[in-house]
Amino acid sequence: MRDTELFQMALALSPPWTVSECRFDAQARQLDIRLDFPRGSTFPCPVCAAPGCHAYDTEEMTWRHLNFFQHEAYLHAFVPRVTCTACGVKKVAVPWARAGSGFTLLFEALVMTMLTSMPVAAVARIAGEHDTRLWRILHAYIDDARAKADFSKVTRVAFDETAARRGHDYVSLFVDLDQHRVLFATEGKDAGTVEAFATDLAAHGGSAEAVTEVCIDMSKAFIAGTAASLPEAEITFDKFHVVKIVNEAVDQVRRDEQKSRQELKKSRYLWLKNPANLSERQQAHLQGLAGTNLKTARAYQIRLTFQDLYDQPKAEAEAFLKRWYFWATHCRLPPMIEAAKTIKRHWDGVLRWFHTRIANGILEGINSLVQAAKAKARGYRSTRNLKAIIYLIAGKLQFDLPT
Repeated sequence: MRDTELFQMALALSPPWTVSECRFDAQARQLDIRLDFPRGSTFPCPVCAAPGCHAYDTEEMTWRHLNFFQHEAYLHAFVPRVTCTACGVKKVAVPWARAGSGFTLLFEALVMTMLTSMPVAAVARIAGEHDTRLWRILHAYIDDARAKADFSKVTRVAFDETAARRGHDYVSLFVDLDQHRVLFATEGKDAGTVEAFATDLAAHGGSAEAVTEVCIDMSKAFIAGTAASLPEAEITFDKFHVVKIVNEAVDQVRRDEQKSRQELKKSRYLWLKNPANLSERQQAHLQGLAGTNLKTARAYQIRLTFQDLYDQPKAEAEAFLKRWYFWATHCRLPPMIEAAKTIKRHWDGVLRWFHTRIANGILEGINSLVQAAKAKARGYRSTRNLKAIIYLIAGKLQFDLPT
């Protein structure tokens, strides 16, 4: 069997394409394969698929292919433009590469597989390519997969912001609570991000009116954005963010009291952790402090009682919260009083949890994956690149990759 026949079979080429020549340069560590078609061959129109279109002219093109052992391999071909009676002169689509790409489909499939677990820069070093070219591959597949994504069944959504880079640059993530996938990522964390999500949702077959439940933190921007852009949605405030407000109030009480009570120094995490998460030594230290007449100890008890809210039966939850609110607002601890008033202002959304049982835990998990990927890559040059990585690792997109 000749080498051209061997590579013809290996590349799985279909007529009229054939392998006409193979050249291997051991010094350059490179294999070059030339593809051709017989004179007089016809092709389907790349626009309307009309058969029998004759070549008008050709353009020489080159594509990087999978390595031949440890050597780089390239495909070369004169790609014809054909004359279609309906569409005019158009360049044909070759079966081994995307239009406009300098890589074969199999090379891109390998790159996309590696990018799911490695930074782009690392893949570029392994492949021997500039990372900018690999970013183009990633963006092309992400854009194509998102264009085909179907959001018609989306009814429950959680959203929150994540840091894009140091400073005050943020990306807001919108997650489908039923499919556990990122639907949309956009710059900023204002009310406009919700409007942008509603627009993107409609572009993918979904409807803002079909979204009946959202889970968010107590961000004024997200609350306003939900009211304006998701008119049928009921808000559930994420319970971890709600508890965090009370935790921060306890910590503020400790900070204020620590100025006059030296025993509170280096005790911050004793008051912020749940008792079950403390070591025996920490528990003994906490019990010793709690037995004294400390304002922080009172704030701590108020915080533990608030956490018990989420263990209450639905029918008793509001009555429990009312009793807690009375206690917290009469405790003479300004940070705790302010925390209680904050919860009062968001009363319905706090209690909505007992009907929906939804939380931002899925989103927090995705956020941790995003931050880990960002740390591994030592940051990204642009927000567009960060969003592409978010869609890659958490969008559950379907990529049309050859096997």
